[in-house]
Amino acid sequence: MHIAVVGSGYVGLVAGACFADLGHTVILVDNDEQKLAALKAGQVPIHEKFLPELVQRHRGSRLKYSDDLQEAVRASKAIFIAVGTPPTEQGEADLSYVESVARSISGAIEDYKIVVEKSTVPVYTSDWVRKIMLRNAAPPDCFDVASNPEFLREGTGVTDFLYPDRIVIGADTEPCASVLREIYAPLTDGSYYERPTAVPRPDRAKIPPPLIVTSAKSAELIKHASNAFLAMKISFINAVASVCESVGANIQQVCQGIGTDSRIGNRFLNPGIGYGGSCFPKDLMAFRAVARECGYDFRLLDEVMRINEEQRLRFLRKVRSALWTLRNKRVGVLGLAFKGGTDDIRESPAILLIRSLLQEGCTVAAYDPAAAERARAQLNSNVEFVNSAYEAAADADALLILTEWEEFATLDLDRLHKQLKYPIVIDGRNLYDPELMAARGFTYYSVGRPTAMQENIPDNTSPLKKNTKS
Repeated sequence: MHIAVVGSGYVGLVAGACFADLGHTVILVDNDEQKLAALKAGQVPIHEKFLPELVQRHRGSRLKYSDDLQEAVRASKAIFIAVGTPPTEQGEADLSYVESVARSISGAIEDYKIVVEKSTVPVYTSDWVRKIMLRNAAPPDCFDVASNPEFLREGTGVTDFLYPDRIVIGADTEPCASVLREIYAPLTDGSYYERPTAVPRPDRAKIPPPLIVTSAKSAELIKHASNAFLAMKISFINAVASVCESVGANIQQVCQGIGTDSRIGNRFLNPGIGYGGSCFPKDLMAFRAVARECGYDFRLLDEVMRINEEQRLRFLRKVRSALWTLRNKRVGVLGLAFKGGTDDIRESPAILLIRSLLQEGCTVAAYDPAAAERARAQLNSNVEFVNSAYEAAADADALLILTEWEEFATLDLDRLHKQLKYPIVIDGRNLYDPELMAARGFTYYSVGRPTAMQENIPDNTSPLKKNTKS
């Protein structure tokens, strides 16, 4: 099938490349000439596993790029809208880009087509897209509007698209649903997975994935409700971790005890420094705004957001507890992205914590395998960007682990101990076993677990005590 994807950001580029890998012919439309030129040259602007391979495989054949939206619409059966929906000052989703695309599409509707919301949008957006198109003289019998929300996690977006937990189609007419069924048929009939060129199957993948057909409004709500529930799960376990710290319990043991309940599950029960990224913060505010507009005060979402903000403050207090005062202290930081596997620093807890440390007079040496260049534009010159975890630790008063990159969980602890000025590690992602860290001579702070240090050995990690020896 011929498909147009409007917007070459994270969602649009991943969707376009994956549609091409399913066998469709895709035109990726964007009005950013610089970005289009880079894509045409085979450059991939985001850090995403398997995406460069798919872009290179289909570039110039099944995957083409254009700045002419109306021409792409005329050449396509389905048009997926994947433009940004940033939050307004009031927390609502800014739908001006979606509206602009809907107006432009209208003039190119000549035969039956479906217009599909791929961006995360509030309920009723499908109705408004249809109204805008009709106001701009689109023939009413020549198009349908559908919702096909994405459930992509940054860092695993390609495998999430090709091996989804479910495919949600929100269509209000059978012809519209039929087109979307055809688009996803290589996944739902299993034929894609038999190809030798298929992207490798991840653990726990459902093959074939279930296809869920709903109304457009239900699909729009499914996306917002899903992200809100996952954010709530993260905030809940972070709140439990705070209780664990107060009573001396171990959050990992608590997570095991509740996560093995099949009604709860163990995914997203990972205490840390809070969620971030481009989805959860924005979508929670938008969902809350939608609820208020409908007359429901969704106060549970307020508490989810409050706990998330408090989690960063609790971690900062943990740093102060370990170092006493922060002025003139040198801190090594591992991780700048909001999560491992991506270079996205939007709403990254790591960036927010670094800014707080700088405000309190710290100097920071930071390392991230992918996000350093993006972070450089956001942080001032007091941050030294280094090329390895060990450089970040060199002569530091403490090492902070802020992002769960795999390489941060497999460091050479003996080498790390030698690099640090004081062997203090403050782990916001619980990557290490406290007993192991204590046995290796570290004073180790984590989230929801007791502080660990060597027994029967003087605490030389204190700056005051260490200075008295010299």
